[in-house]
Parts: sequence; structure tokens; C-alpha cells
Amino acid sequence: MAKASKATVHSGGIGEATQPELFLGVETSLMGKRWISRAGDDRQSMAMAQRYAIPDVIAKALCARGVGLDDVDEFLNPTLRGLMPDPSRLADMDTASDRLAGAIMQGEVIGIFGDYDVDGATSSALLGRFFAAVGGRSETYIPDRLTEGYGPNTPALLKLKERGAGIIVTVDCGTSSHEPIGAAQDAGLDTIVVDHHAAEAKLPPALALINPNRLDDDSGQGQLAAVGVAFLLVVAINRALRGAGWYKTRPEPDLTQWLDIVALGTVCDVVPLTGLNRALVAQGLKIMARRRNPGLRALADVAGMKEAPGTYHAGFLLGPRINAGGRIGAPDLGSRLLGTDDNAEAEEIAQRLDTLNLERRDIEASVQEAAIAEVEKLGEGAGPIIIAAGVGWHPGVIGIVAGRLKDRFNRPACVVALDEKTGLGAGSGRSVTGVDLGAAIIAACQAGLLVKGGGHKMAAGFTVEADKLPQLQEFLSERVAADVREGGIRPSLYVDGAMKAAAANMELLETLAQVGPFGSGNPEPRFVIPSATLSYAAVVGDRHVRGFISNEGGGRLAAIAFNCVDTPLGQALLKTDGAPLHIAGRVRANTWQGRTSPQLQIDDAAPAW
Repeated sequence: MAKASKATVHSGGIGEATQPELFLGVETSLMGKRWISRAGDDRQSMAMAQRYAIPDVIAKALCARGVGLDDVDEFLNPTLRGLMPDPSRLADMDTASDRLAGAIMQGEVIGIFGDYDVDGATSSALLGRFFAAVGGRSETYIPDRLTEGYGPNTPALLKLKERGAGIIVTVDCGTSSHEPIGAAQDAGLDTIVVDHHAAEAKLPPALALINPNRLDDDSGQGQLAAVGVAFLLVVAINRALRGAGWYKTRPEPDLTQWLDIVALGTVCDVVPLTGLNRALVAQGLKIMARRRNPGLRALADVAGMKEAPGTYHAGFLLGPRINAGGRIGAPDLGSRLLGTDDNAEAEEIAQRLDTLNLERRDIEASVQEAAIAEVEKLGEGAGPIIIAAGVGWHPGVIGIVAGRLKDRFNRPACVVALDEKTGLGAGSGRSVTGVDLGAAIIAACQAGLLVKGGGHKMAAGFTVEADKLPQLQEFLSERVAADVREGGIRPSLYVDGAMKAAAANMELLETLAQVGPFGSGNPEPRFVIPSATLSYAAVVGDRHVRGFISNEGGGRLAAIAFNCVDTPLGQALLKTDGAPLHIAGRVRANTWQGRTSPQLQIDDAAPAW
């Protein structure tokens, strides 16, 4: 286990927020959040319920999510046919698809350089499967997080050339990789970048750079994960091959067979589940339920999945196990798992990933404990963004810990693993809605405060010299404080309405499911059970609290709050002594020993007085 030591935390000032209308008058909950109603127009929701013969609760949730009266059918039944754009709308797409189609038909080896996270693994596996299905040849390379870091590096690209590649496709990385892509060009390699991270005006010298977030791209697909961009590339290459007559002598593949991989990467990269993403995930989860991909099937089995997969299973059961390979084990395990058709190999890799995931949890807990302790020393002095840094922290878990700090302290957080020998720190950050962390990191790069860095609104990665951490903190604090002032940003919990415990039944779950798949951009409906009492509460596992709640109107509802034992929420649930609480959470199906029943996953609570 990595030793957590020599931790330091930097903080800055925070701006004031505007005051919205509060739900149940909760200004500061047990988790330090104000509760805000997500309710939409009541008259429109009534009209929607009548026109489409849908329950009121569904109509209200749709209105609150900005679904118009004429858009209900498309939202409840998202299809690729209705939402798929012409891939050629993306800048450089035609150049890339023509070059890759030619490489396939001429038998040229295509190098695939993928990132080590789930988005990179799914993108790599998707391209590898497609190239193989259409008679192409490819070699995949996934870099080691610890020794190579994020993004393309010159030795790796040249190694792909040694394996016979004449063209390289980078997936989920490459937008800011000027030097290695320039070196590849000098070596006679064509490079195609497939990415979605924030871009600067100056782009590297790639043959094609497909990224809907480059400044000159007007496709309107900036919400896509890299695997979504890769899928559009596959569609474009397939079209080019068809136009060239490639399928006159061989079968054309059904591209929808790989939507399970696309859905997994899209969910795990926490991009908005709106527009095309919504269709990709909705259809992809249906493909995943068929269990045809040997790797996903084996991983679902080791994860103990018993029910049809949803975004929760993709994001919290499958994704972390695939990530474990890139974080602390062999970085190519995830891509290999998703790309293999060998059942025995799939089962062996899935078992290895499951074991690595258990090890990752232990390492993560150690770093998280040290980081939280340092942040808490600051108390009220903690500012709009937290940067926690420590020598000996494992770089493979800093992104997860940054997310934990963000959730616990209600502000953007960065965690930096410092290397005493080099004096460099590997950093990872997670943001809150309203703060564009990727743009802030790119600005810090341009200001000379980082060795390298990039990302998107909600997450970013960077490399920093240890002695520049105070300057970085000051710079990022000023930017975040400006976002807070201008946007009125404060820690908030958005609520769809109040309900009685007795109303949480299987029928409610069935109707709410129509609003899914849930994720960023389409949040899962959250309800408050007002003036609820706990008839029983106890610690389960190491950090969870389970119990039963009821309120006026009867009924008893099972409930659980995860990772909260040492938080004010967890302590309040364990020590209510019969005092009523307003309890906020999401109603989900809980399957245990073959029986399925509703359960409230508690997110927050507030005293009911």
C-alpha cells in the first residue's frame, strides 16, 4: 500500500452567492447545502401529462429538465436514427475517414494509442473491433500512468511504428500533444487525433484532429465523450468503405453491436446524457443486457450484477474495475478485456481487474484519509478551490480522491501526488457545476504555472513543479472565485419534490425509469421525505448507514447512505433519537436474494424544525 505522508493543502478566498428560493426552507443542510426546487411550470406539466397520457410525476420531472411539450416522444424514446448527426459535420472527419478507409483497404497497420481510463479503453476497443470486423489490421498501445503519464509520448508512437504502423489514431488524448505528434510527423507517421478535451487555438500538426470542442468546430457535438467521437468516426469510415465498394465481397458489419462499449465509456466519463449521448446510452444499455461481449459479461459476473444494466452499474460497478487496471495495474487490461472474443481470456482479465479494484480501494482510502485531514485543518480558511498535495500518494487514485474532496467540501478540488526525486507532481481535479476547471487548467498552462495540463469542464489533469503549487493555488482561486461571484455558485442540492414514504413503490420506479438513462445533464429525480423518522439505523460495511424510515401517511421504506459514517449526515442518521428529519434521496430498486423492493439512497438530510 502506498504511504501517505508530508501532505499540504493550499486554499484561497471565496465569493458571495445570490439567494434563491429554498425548498422546505433548508438554507444549510447536514451536508452544508441549500436545497433548491427543480420544479418546472405546473401548467405545462399538466398539459404534458394529458397530451401524452403519462403520470404527473413523469411530466413534472420532464418539465424540470427542460423538455418541451413537443419533445416528449423523442426524450422518452431516444433513437440513433433521430439524433445521429452527419459525421462530416465534425472538422477533419472526412480527411480522417478517407485516410483510414484507404489504410484498411491497402492492408496498412493502424496504430491505436489510447488513454488508460474507461473512455480511452472503450474507444480503443471500439476501433480495434471495427478494424478487425472490416478486414483491417491494428496494433493498440495503452501508456503506463506512472511511467509515461497522460497523452501521447514520442517513444510510444515510435514503438507503434516499429510494430508496422504507418498511421496512428490517438483516442481520448492528443489535442494538446504538440511535441510527440510533431515527432511522429518527422518520423513519417500520419497521426489522427480523436478527442473531446478542451482545445487551444493552436493545434498539434496532426493529419486530422477530430474534436467537437476545438474552437473552429461548429458541429454542436461538444457533449460527446471520446468514445462517442470514435463511434462517429467508425460511421464515417464505414460509409467511405461502402462507397469504395469494399463490401461487395465481404459482409458489412452492424455498427450497433458495439454500442454497449460506447454506452460504458459515455457514462463513465460523466458527460451530459443529452442529445446524441442519451441515444447512445439508451440503446447501448439494451445491447449490454444481451451479454454478447465476453469481457463485459465476465466483468458483470465478477461484480455480482444480477439485474439488467443501467447507468449505475456502468458507472459504479463496471467502470471502476476497468479503471483499476490503468490506475494501479497493467494499463492495457481494460482495452484487452473489451476487445477479446476469448471467453477464457475475458474471465482471467476480469478476475485480475476485480482484484486490482480491491487493492485500489485500500490505496484510495489511505490517500483520502490524509487529504481530508489536511483540508479539515484549514476549517473556515478553505477557499473556493482546494489543492491537496502529498509525497507518497499514489497517482492512480488522485482523481477519485479529488472527487471525494469535491463532494465532501462542496467546492472544486485538486489532488497532487508529489515525486520527491523529480520535484514534479501529478495532479487531477474534479469540479462543480458552474466552474470550468478544464479552462482554468489550460489558462494556468498558458501562464507558465504547469508543465502540461488539460481537461474539460468537470475534470482536469496536469503536471506541476512542487515549488509552483502556491502560485497555482493563487491563480486558480482567483479564477474560481470569479466564477462563484458571477454565477452565484454555492453548494446546492436540487430536489424534484416531496413524497410520502408509502409512495415509494415499484410502480413509481417503473414510471421514473422512463425518464432515464440518468447521469450528467439528465439527473436522476430526487425527492424529500419530510419530517421522517428512523425506526432503525446501523452501520453496514465500513462507512455506510442503513435503516428504515417512515413519515405521516404510513409505510416503511428501506434506506441507505453510502460513505457517510464520519460525516454530519451519517452521525445524524445514527443518533436521531426519534427526532424528525427531512430526508432527501433517490428511489431505486434494491435486489437481494432474488427479491426486488424500493430503497431510498439518501443524499442529504436536514432537521425538521
